Amino acid sequence: MGKGSASNLAPMSRHALLAASAAGALLGLCAPALTHASQVTLLGRDGHAVARNDPYLAPAALEPALPGAVTAADAPAGPGTGRDTRVAPSAGRPRVVDRNVRTELARLYRTHRIDRAHYVRYLNSFNSSLSSVKRLRGTRAVELEAVIENVHGIAAAGELTPSRLPVLFLTLDRNRRWWTHGPLLSSGQRVQFGGSQIVWEYYAGQGIALQELGSWGQADWMFAAGRKFWPRLRSLVDELIPLGVDRGGGLAWEYYFHFDGGAPPWTSAMSQGTAVQALTQTYEATHDATYLDLARRSLPIFSDEPPVGVGVRTARGRRYLLYSFAPDPQVAVINGFLQTLIGLFDYAKVSGDPVGQRLFAAGDAEARAELPRYDTGSWSLYQSGVEDSLDYHTLVTDFLHQLCSRTHAQVYCTTAVHFDRYLKHPPPFATRDVSRARG
Repeated sequence: MGKGSASNLAPMSRHALLAASAAGALLGLCAPALTHASQVTLLGRDGHAVARNDPYLAPAALEPALPGAVTAADAPAGPGTGRDTRVAPSAGRPRVVDRNVRTELARLYRTHRIDRAHYVRYLNSFNSSLSSVKRLRGTRAVELEAVIENVHGIAAAGELTPSRLPVLFLTLDRNRRWWTHGPLLSSGQRVQFGGSQIVWEYYAGQGIALQELGSWGQADWMFAAGRKFWPRLRSLVDELIPLGVDRGGGLAWEYYFHFDGGAPPWTSAMSQGTAVQALTQTYEATHDATYLDLARRSLPIFSDEPPVGVGVRTARGRRYLLYSFAPDPQVAVINGFLQTLIGLFDYAKVSGDPVGQRLFAAGDAEARAELPRYDTGSWSLYQSGVEDSLDYHTLVTDFLHQLCSRTHAQVYCTTAVHFDRYLKHPPPFATRDVSRARG
């Protein structure tokens, strides 16, 4: 992503190793815990926070980004107690000014879309957050306030739907707990909570947000690492499934903060493709067809146009977007597109589902036509006119090798060979610390 992104795209096992190798780490495949560790801050149930290396989590540095950071200065903010008058309506919907979190919860309860127990639970969660933010000062107050306002914005846009309540109020509860008990964080820092494998990430001015890509990305490593890790794989996936929402007639995992002009809730083809792949792998590990059915239910947003979906029809097939709010081909990020195709390929191969096969074929046709434009002859492009950093070049090279081994398509194989050759003599800019927003 860009200089302040949504860490939404977590690499898989082999490309995490390649990135480490590119940085000079001489690590072998026999040590997966060491080759794939990323630092997180864990807030335990006792309220103590500790920094640790998570062996299942890929490095945050390898995450697609778009220019434009969300900061405390430009993030929406407000009193967090009544109607929202600042947050932009999501997906272009007009805001209904009388809607807020409390009135929307009451409406859902009154129309029997949620029961009394859930109504009381969510209302108490919201009221507790309002009470907490009044007692906080400085950064802690700003961050919890921003999360409250994001939930207000979703309610004001008429998008506080029953399926979104679990993930939105989990986000609110986690932020209330962190900003009342946890340490202050650096932007981009990843965190976890005791008893949970889900990954969260701190975006300055937006609180901590569910890191969909980072969370789902752990599953690939666990699957590839072998049978002894598969119980953790299933546990992780079972924790993430209830956080999916109804979107575009299917199941999707969304982001709930403002980023680069996009208002929550938004989604990403790359995180969705990674989720589809993880669900497919969990089916392979458990032989439980429920997971494959959930993967199938996660396909519709690839057919839907933005801002609901992430699929854009082209003359050759389909382009899958890194962000549902950014359909401009000028900011099309190639590595996110390729990772999406890997997830769709694996699902289609395992399931034999003709819908999955068509979605992969449509994206594959477009990617093969686009890919040469990302090869400068001496390095790779992140998006049109923007060169990759060394980490991103290594990442996209691995994705190309994965697609080459799956499809045997000449353009993937040849471009992978080119990119491997460029690594022997990387240009000076590629070895600098390129700061991009991880969304």
